[in-house]
Amino acid sequence: MLHRRHLLAGAFAMPAIARAAETPGVTADELKIGNTMPYSGPASAYGVIGRCEQAFFRMINDQGGIAGRKINFVTYDDGYSPPKTVEQVRRLVEQDRVAFLFNTLGTASNTAILRYVNQRRVPHLFLATGADKWGDHEQHPWTIGYQPSYRVEAQIYTRHMLAQKPGAKLALLYQNDDFGKDYLAGMRDVLGPRFDAVAQQSFEITDPTVDSQVVALQASGAEVLLTAATPKFAAQAIRKVFDVGWRPLNYLTNVSISIGSVMQPAGAEKGVGIITSAYVKVANDQAWASDAGMLGWRDFMRRYMPEADLEDSGYITGYGVSTTLMQVLHQCEGDFSRENVMRQATALHGFTNPTLLPGITVNTSPTNYRPIRQMQLQRWTGSNWQRFGEVMQSTEA
Repeated sequence: MLHRRHLLAGAFAMPAIARAAETPGVTADELKIGNTMPYSGPASAYGVIGRCEQAFFRMINDQGGIAGRKINFVTYDDGYSPPKTVEQVRRLVEQDRVAFLFNTLGTASNTAILRYVNQRRVPHLFLATGADKWGDHEQHPWTIGYQPSYRVEAQIYTRHMLAQKPGAKLALLYQNDDFGKDYLAGMRDVLGPRFDAVAQQSFEITDPTVDSQVVALQASGAEVLLTAATPKFAAQAIRKVFDVGWRPLNYLTNVSISIGSVMQPAGAEKGVGIITSAYVKVANDQAWASDAGMLGWRDFMRRYMPEADLEDSGYITGYGVSTTLMQVLHQCEGDFSRENVMRQATALHGFTNPTLLPGITVNTSPTNYRPIRQMQLQRWTGSNWQRFGEVMQSTEA
């Protein structure tokens, strides 16, 4: 595992306990961390991220814990329902008294708890959503994102589609919430007044399918399509676009590109040519066959999740963000007060976790709440994602 010695061996030392008595979630032998995940509901494909994190912290505990403490990772199912997220987070903070929240998933879900956790001054770390707003350190200083901004991702796709098909009619299929609307905003940033000509169809997370929206976009005459959807609907869209005989230049949000939970269910051959972006490695890419970071991930999966589908990129996502959290906890040097946890989460400089693509690093500061600003384009071949072009650096988010 890349940086494993630095991250883990050093972290298991036992510095003096700092203010544990008055710090929620911290005792002499335990650090309690809270999380919500959609283990059920319309976005349940993402539940593998939470299961991976549970296994990761079991590994950490087996290796001695952090600063003499075992990690108690308390994770609840919120069904991708914001009201349920509020209920579960209140339970985590007020009853379980966790030290902080980590990698809570979903744009709408995190929006629902944003004011609450900031009023309570609870660190809300490395959210599992790329909504652009998580970078606003002034409005919500206790909340920090992790993955690249959806809005910047959409800007990158739009520039690429204009270069590939100048003058073509563009189409956007998006989830009707803050997640989907960030892609709308990113396209508008690049297109300006030309955005009014983009064919648009939205859908609700409660809709059974997006078939009618795909048919409507095809009928618009669009030659280019961008889809901003969670895995279930992304797979539906890929399948329907192919089945109706539409062959647009096709772009897909990078949060729905798991081979196991999206591309294979859609029909691997039906997505050939789809373009997306990446910031993490893909398990079946032969470029990483002897990569130290991915060898560490495979060893972890073999030991702690032997029945898991290695084609599901959610396991790579969960492992990478958990390793990043361990770096933060290592930097805390045993002081897990909420103030210090937040201080260290915003003091990551050029950190590389085992799953990041070469050239991509994690950087934060008290005024930079967007840890990952780099991406590389990739294209679906029918069996894997093939990267192309240079790693691109965002300066706009």
